[in-house]
Amino acid sequence: MRTVLVTGPGGAGRSTVAAATALAAAANGGRTLLISAEAIPGFPAATEPTRVTGLLDHARIDSGEHFRAELTELQKRASGVLDLLGAGRLDGEELTELPGSPQLALLHTLRRAAEGDWSGYDTLVVDLPPLTEALALLALPEQLRRYLRRLLPAERQAARALRPVLAQLAGVPMPAQWLYEAAARKDAELAAVQALIEDGSTTLRLVAEPGPAAEDALRTARTGLALHGLRADLLIASRVLPRHSSDPWFAALAAQQEKCLDHWHQDVAPDVPVHEAAHLGRDPQGPDDLAALEVPAPDDRTPGRAPDPWWTEEEQDAEGGGTTLTWCLPLPGAAKEDLRLVRRGDELLLTVGPFHRIVRIASALRRCTVSGAALADGVLRVRFTPDPALWPRTSGSDAGPFG
Repeated sequence: MRTVLVTGPGGAGRSTVAAATALAAAANGGRTLLISAEAIPGFPAATEPTRVTGLLDHARIDSGEHFRAELTELQKRASGVLDLLGAGRLDGEELTELPGSPQLALLHTLRRAAEGDWSGYDTLVVDLPPLTEALALLALPEQLRRYLRRLLPAERQAARALRPVLAQLAGVPMPAQWLYEAAARKDAELAAVQALIEDGSTTLRLVAEPGPAAEDALRTARTGLALHGLRADLLIASRVLPRHSSDPWFAALAAQQEKCLDHWHQDVAPDVPVHEAAHLGRDPQGPDDLAALEVPAPDDRTPGRAPDPWWTEEEQDAEGGGTTLTWCLPLPGAAKEDLRLVRRGDELLLTVGPFHRIVRIASALRRCTVSGAALADGVLRVRFTPDPALWPRTSGSDAGPFG
């Protein structure tokens, strides 16, 4: 299944373009499912896949319904603890969703698609939140799985044989087993979503209305995309006005768009194709209007997620002082003042502006100490020096791993 993730700066018409992309994929003869949290005019609002056209289905995400279902299920699983504490149960009708629930509802919906609950589709088109939120959302499965491993490491379950004894002594059921089971279940669900996001057939489609604000947002997004190894297959310039008009105000606005588009075609198009979607003079109201935008269908030949962007360079000290290994990551558009780098054990905590990622250090570098870092020409270089104290010594020799 081909997955197309659609996002862009807020107010750029991202949901419209996502719907137009799905319609184009279906018109090419592939069974297509569109997932969106936003209402799309002319499309059904059901939370299960519902037919729009012959080969196109739509499922709308209801984050409130998902939040109530998840909390109700959690109360059932934790019933023993809640009864012990004398806690009153919350009914679904009195539950109000909390901040963050739309993101979790979207991940849940992606998990259903990834695990085959909704099978038989050739293309999955996902209408993501605005750009910065979308990049944070795509990084969330990896982050949440890390939290679960730290808070509930699997090796601690080795003591589960003692739980019946502990439960007898305490006189109450021990919650640890169901807690570990719940963590394992959530880890498996997040792993399925992470696999879908990182799959080579998954691409990101950007939507932006030409103008200064969109240019700034896309420039910032380049760094986030590189940090997470994501690659855009198309930049869609939305709501493009006619080039010529006798109205001075309209002409000035069109000229501003044209200047921005020229810049995108020159600087962006070499790496990411640019498609101009004309302004219809109204908000699209259904499949016919969406087809008039002439948004291209996803191309199966377009590569998806980039391979791991990190690479390692080895350098010999000119004065014979040993070997230095440099771990390199391209971060186009990053500024030194927005960069923070922290090593914690076998992990590297990297923050670039609004973007954050924790990566596991390559095995060859874990027995090294960080001796410096530099950002130059859009590439972050982290220098590692082998630490003899961390390498096992060979018999009769104090030589390190590199001689």
